[in-house]
Amino acid sequence: MRIGINAFYLGAVTTGSGQYINHLISQLTRLGGESEYVLVKNTEYRMQNTCILHPVSTPFDSISENLAKLWFEQVSFPCVCRRQGIELAHVPYFASPLFPTTPTVVTVHDLIPMLLPTYRGSILVRLYTRLVAAAARKADMVLTDSEASKQDIMRLLGIPAERVRVIYLAADDIYQPILDDHRLSATCQKYGLPESYLLYLGGFDQRKNVPTLLKAFAQLVKDSKAFLVIAGRLPEKGSDFFPDPRPIVQELGIGKRVVFTGWVPEEDKPALYSGARALVFPSLYEGFGLPPLEALACGTPVIASNRGSLPEIVGDGGLLLEPDDVERLAEAMEKLLNDDTLWGDLRQKGLAHASRFSWEKTAQETLAVYREIGE
Repeated sequence: MRIGINAFYLGAVTTGSGQYINHLISQLTRLGGESEYVLVKNTEYRMQNTCILHPVSTPFDSISENLAKLWFEQVSFPCVCRRQGIELAHVPYFASPLFPTTPTVVTVHDLIPMLLPTYRGSILVRLYTRLVAAAARKADMVLTDSEASKQDIMRLLGIPAERVRVIYLAADDIYQPILDDHRLSATCQKYGLPESYLLYLGGFDQRKNVPTLLKAFAQLVKDSKAFLVIAGRLPEKGSDFFPDPRPIVQELGIGKRVVFTGWVPEEDKPALYSGARALVFPSLYEGFGLPPLEALACGTPVIASNRGSLPEIVGDGGLLLEPDDVERLAEAMEKLLNDDTLWGDLRQKGLAHASRFSWEKTAQETLAVYREIGE
C-alpha cells in the first residue's frame, strides 16, 4: 500500500507533533512490510530512512508563514496525494484537508482550543479551529492519544466511537532508571541541584498550573527542608497566559528552596528524573502528558492531577488529586518525601505501568488502522 504522510512537523523535535511523527515514521519503517511511505513536506529534509520525501512549495512561502501552512495542509498535501497515487493519507496532527482526495486518517492529540477558553486565540485562530474540526469529521478514522481525548472528540466533534481509535504514545527508549552515581552526580553539578529534590518539568502556560504547585510547595517548606527543581525554558516575559514562576517564588519567600534549571536537553532528562524523589505535575488538562510517563519509566513516582488523560498515563504509579487543592498537593509531596514504603511501592508499580507503552506498539497499532482503512 502506498501511504502519504503529512510531514510538516518532521524534524521539529521540540514540539509534541514533531516528536510524534519522528518516532512514528522511524518505527513504521522498522516494521518493514509491503507498505511504501511518501512523506510530503513543505521544505527539503535529509531523510535517514527508506521513506520517499516529496517537498512542495506554496504561493505564500515568502508572504505569510500561516497562509503557507494553511495552503500546504488544505491544497498541496491532497493534490500531491492524488498525483502520486496515494492509497491512504495520514495527517499526524489536527489539520486534515477539508476536501480529501484519498481515504484519510488524522491524529487529533487533543482539543485544547475547543476546551479551554484562554487557548482559543484570535478570530483567525478560531476560524482555523472550525476548519480543521469540520475536516476531522470527514476523515475515515481519527486517532487520538488517550481515552480522555476520545471522549472529548466524540462530544465536541460529534464523531461516532467506531471512527475514533485510541493509540497511546510512549516515552523514548532513553528513559530508564539511571543508577550510575557518577552520571547522577554530574547532572546535579551541571544544574546546581540539591542531593534530594522534587521535580517539575514541562511548560509554563496557564494550564500547566505551576503557580498552584508553588503555593503548595510554600506550605510544605514551612515544616520541611525540601527543595523543588523547576526545569524548562522560562517565559521571557510573564503574562496571564504564561505566568513567570520567578516573581511568584519571591513573593512566597521560597527562593532559597527552588532551583531553576532552564531548558534541559533530552540526553540529560533521564538522570534529572532518576535523581528526583517525585515528579509533580498538577496540569489542568493533557491530551497525553509525556513528562509523567518519562518519569515513571525512570523509576520516579508522580504526583499529578486527576484531569484529562493523566489518570490513564500515571496509572497506579503515582498519587492523583484535584489540581486546585493546594493543601492536598502539599500533603502528597510530604508523603513521597518521607514515606519510603509508599515511595518504593509506587516506583515498582510505575515501572511496570510504563513498560506497557512503546513506540513499536504505537506503530503496530497505527499500521493496523492503515490496513483496515486502506484495504
